Amino acid sequence: MSSALVLIDLMPRIVALPLAPHSGEEVLARCRSLAAAFRTKGLPVALVRAERPDVAEQPPGSGLADGLAAPGDILVVKRTVGAFHGTDLHQRLRERGATTLVFGGLVTTMGVESTARAADDHGYEVEFASDAMSGFDAEEHEFTVRRIFPRFGAVRETAAYL
Repeated sequence: MSSALVLIDLMPRIVALPLAPHSGEEVLARCRSLAAAFRTKGLPVALVRAERPDVAEQPPGSGLADGLAAPGDILVVKRTVGAFHGTDLHQRLRERGATTLVFGGLVTTMGVESTARAADDHGYEVEFASDAMSGFDAEEHEFTVRRIFPRFGAVRETAAYL
Protein backbone atom coordinates (compact mmCIF):
# COMPACT_ATOMS: atom_id res chain seq x y z
CA MET A 1 0.00 0.00 0.00
CA SER A 2 1.21 3.48 -0.84
CA SER A 3 -0.11 6.76 0.46
CA ALA A 4 -0.62 10.03 -1.37
CA LEU A 5 -1.50 13.45 -0.03
CA VAL A 6 -4.46 15.22 -1.64
CA LEU A 7 -4.80 18.92 -0.86
CA ILE A 8 -7.96 20.71 -1.93
CA ASP A 9 -8.55 24.34 -2.98
CA LEU A 10 -5.56 26.02 -1.33
CA MET A 11 -6.09 29.10 -3.44
CA PRO A 12 -5.53 32.66 -2.16
CA ARG A 13 -9.19 33.63 -2.61
CA ILE A 14 -10.31 30.65 -0.49
CA VAL A 15 -7.48 30.81 2.06
CA ALA A 16 -8.54 34.44 2.72
CA LEU A 17 -12.14 33.53 3.63
CA PRO A 18 -13.31 33.74 7.25
CA LEU A 19 -12.90 30.07 8.22
CA ALA A 20 -13.15 28.17 11.51
CA PRO A 21 -11.89 26.59 13.66
CA HIS A 22 -8.58 27.16 11.84
CA SER A 23 -7.74 30.16 9.70
CA GLY A 24 -6.90 29.64 6.07
CA GLU A 25 -3.29 30.64 6.77
CA GLU A 26 -3.04 28.04 9.57
CA VAL A 27 -4.41 25.37 7.25
CA LEU A 28 -2.06 26.42 4.46
CA ALA A 29 0.96 26.24 6.78
CA ARG A 30 0.02 22.74 7.95
CA CYS A 31 -0.62 21.61 4.38
CA ARG A 32 2.78 22.92 3.31
CA SER A 33 4.36 20.88 6.13
CA LEU A 34 2.42 17.78 5.11
CA ALA A 35 3.41 18.19 1.47
CA ALA A 36 7.09 18.55 2.40
CA ALA A 37 6.91 15.41 4.56
CA PHE A 38 5.24 13.36 1.83
CA ARG A 39 7.74 14.55 -0.78
CA THR A 40 10.66 13.69 1.52
CA LYS A 41 9.30 10.13 1.75
CA GLY A 42 8.91 9.97 -2.03
CA LEU A 43 5.12 9.87 -1.77
CA PRO A 44 2.85 11.66 -4.26
CA VAL A 45 1.30 15.03 -3.53
CA ALA A 46 -1.83 16.04 -5.47
CA LEU A 47 -2.80 19.70 -5.46
CA VAL A 48 -6.33 20.46 -6.58
CA ARG A 49 -7.72 23.87 -7.39
CA ALA A 50 -11.11 24.97 -8.66
CA GLU A 51 -12.05 26.90 -11.75
CA ARG A 52 -15.49 28.24 -12.41
CA PRO A 53 -16.90 26.69 -15.57
CA ASP A 54 -18.08 28.77 -18.50
CA VAL A 55 -16.47 32.05 -17.50
CA ALA A 56 -13.99 33.95 -19.64
CA GLU A 57 -11.70 34.84 -16.73
CA GLN A 58 -11.26 33.29 -13.30
CA PRO A 59 -11.53 35.53 -10.22
CA PRO A 60 -8.31 36.93 -8.78
CA GLY A 61 -6.63 34.49 -6.41
CA SER A 62 -7.70 31.37 -8.33
CA GLY A 63 -4.22 29.88 -8.66
CA LEU A 64 -2.55 27.73 -6.03
CA ALA A 65 -1.13 29.52 -3.01
CA ASP A 66 2.48 30.64 -3.46
CA GLY A 67 5.12 28.11 -2.57
CA LEU A 68 2.74 25.17 -2.41
CA ALA A 69 3.49 23.30 -5.63
CA ALA A 70 6.79 21.51 -6.28
CA PRO A 71 8.15 19.69 -9.33
CA GLY A 72 6.61 16.23 -9.66
CA ASP A 73 3.35 17.11 -7.90
CA ILE A 74 0.06 16.09 -9.45
CA LEU A 75 -1.77 19.29 -10.41
CA VAL A 76 -5.50 19.05 -11.02
CA VAL A 77 -8.07 21.65 -12.01
CA LYS A 78 -11.64 20.75 -11.07
CA ARG A 79 -14.85 22.36 -12.19
CA THR A 80 -17.15 20.65 -9.69
CA VAL A 81 -17.10 20.46 -5.90
CA GLY A 82 -15.23 17.15 -5.88
CA ALA A 83 -11.87 16.56 -7.55
CA PHE A 84 -12.56 13.23 -9.30
CA HIS A 85 -15.45 14.07 -11.62
CA GLY A 86 -14.24 15.22 -15.02
CA THR A 87 -10.52 15.11 -14.11
CA ASP A 88 -7.67 12.63 -14.46
CA LEU A 89 -6.97 12.56 -10.70
CA HIS A 90 -7.85 8.86 -10.30
CA GLN A 91 -5.65 7.80 -13.22
CA ARG A 92 -2.69 9.86 -12.06
CA LEU A 93 -2.91 8.57 -8.48
CA ARG A 94 -3.14 4.96 -9.67
CA GLU A 95 -0.14 5.47 -11.98
CA ARG A 96 1.84 6.39 -8.87
CA GLY A 97 0.58 3.34 -6.96
CA ALA A 98 -1.55 5.24 -4.45
CA THR A 99 -3.97 3.12 -2.47
CA THR A 100 -4.44 5.39 0.57
CA LEU A 101 -5.25 9.08 0.27
CA VAL A 102 -4.64 11.55 3.09
CA PHE A 103 -6.81 14.66 2.78
CA GLY A 104 -6.36 18.28 3.77
CA GLY A 105 -7.43 21.65 2.39
CA LEU A 106 -10.47 23.87 2.14
CA VAL A 107 -13.22 23.61 2.97
CA THR A 108 -13.98 20.60 5.15
CA THR A 109 -17.62 20.09 4.20
CA MET A 110 -17.30 20.99 0.55
CA GLY A 111 -14.28 20.12 -1.59
CA VAL A 112 -12.54 17.95 1.01
CA GLU A 113 -15.59 15.87 1.93
CA SER A 114 -16.85 15.56 -1.64
CA THR A 115 -13.46 14.40 -2.92
CA ALA A 116 -12.99 11.98 -0.01
CA ARG A 117 -16.39 10.38 -0.60
CA ALA A 118 -15.54 9.90 -4.28
CA ALA A 119 -12.14 8.48 -3.32
CA ASP A 120 -13.90 5.89 -1.19
CA ASP A 121 -16.17 5.08 -4.15
CA HIS A 122 -13.02 4.58 -6.26
CA GLY A 123 -11.70 2.03 -3.76
CA TYR A 124 -9.08 4.11 -1.97
CA GLU A 125 -8.50 3.94 1.76
CA VAL A 126 -9.05 7.47 3.05
CA GLU A 127 -7.54 9.37 5.94
CA PHE A 128 -7.95 12.92 7.16
CA ALA A 129 -5.53 15.44 8.66
CA SER A 130 -8.20 17.14 10.77
CA ASP A 131 -6.25 20.29 11.62
CA ALA A 132 -5.05 20.72 8.02
CA MET A 133 -8.57 21.65 6.94
CA SER A 134 -11.22 24.07 8.10
CA GLY A 135 -14.80 25.03 7.41
CA PHE A 136 -17.10 27.97 6.99
CA ASP A 137 -18.20 27.29 10.56
CA ALA A 138 -16.36 25.61 13.44
CA GLU A 139 -19.39 23.57 14.47
CA GLU A 140 -19.94 22.03 11.02
CA HIS A 141 -16.20 21.31 10.71
CA GLU A 142 -16.09 19.60 14.11
CA PHE A 143 -19.24 17.58 13.41
CA THR A 144 -17.83 16.33 10.12
CA VAL A 145 -14.41 15.52 11.58
CA ARG A 146 -15.86 13.71 14.60
CA ARG A 147 -18.97 12.07 13.17
CA ILE A 148 -18.69 11.70 9.37
CA PHE A 149 -15.02 11.22 8.53
CA PRO A 150 -14.42 8.33 10.99
CA ARG A 151 -17.01 6.34 9.04
CA PHE A 152 -14.71 6.53 6.01
CA GLY A 153 -11.25 6.27 7.53
CA ALA A 154 -8.71 7.38 10.11
CA VAL A 155 -8.80 10.93 11.42
CA ARG A 156 -5.49 12.25 12.75
CA GLU A 157 -3.79 15.57 13.32
CA THR A 158 -0.99 16.83 11.10
CA ALA A 159 1.67 15.88 13.65
CA ALA A 160 0.86 12.20 13.17
CA TYR A 161 2.01 12.44 9.54
CA LEU A 162 5.14 14.44 10.29
